[in-house]
Amino acid sequence: MVLMTLESAISDLQETLSHARSASNWRWLVRQRLSILRQALSDERVEAREGWLTPRTGVMERERRQLLGRISAVGAGLLDRLEADGVATEVRRLINDVEHYRQRLHDLVYDSVAMEIGGSE
Repeated sequence: MVLMTLESAISDLQETLSHARSASNWRWLVRQRLSILRQALSDERVEAREGWLTPRTGVMERERRQLLGRISAVGAGLLDRLEADGVATEVRRLINDVEHYRQRLHDLVYDSVAMEIGGSE
């Protein structure tokens, strides 16, 4: 499996969702992209160097584990579901939540760097 960034894994999954759902391999492609997204999310970790960021890091880690569980659950049942539109809607919600996680992760990294170089003063 090729290592991807979280951003590119999200983008690839969104692109796959936009393809025709009637294609015979569409569910398999979505499942494969979910697997890549899961791996990319598994690789994303932030260590808090500052004490005040430690609680936020803990929250981010719990949220990451929850998202990994949701990705696994959606991927596991993907091939058994009959309604492709329902699958697409569920995966889009999941992508939205992963994007929010990614933004909060970037915010955490930014706050960590801002603290190291003196903030905005």
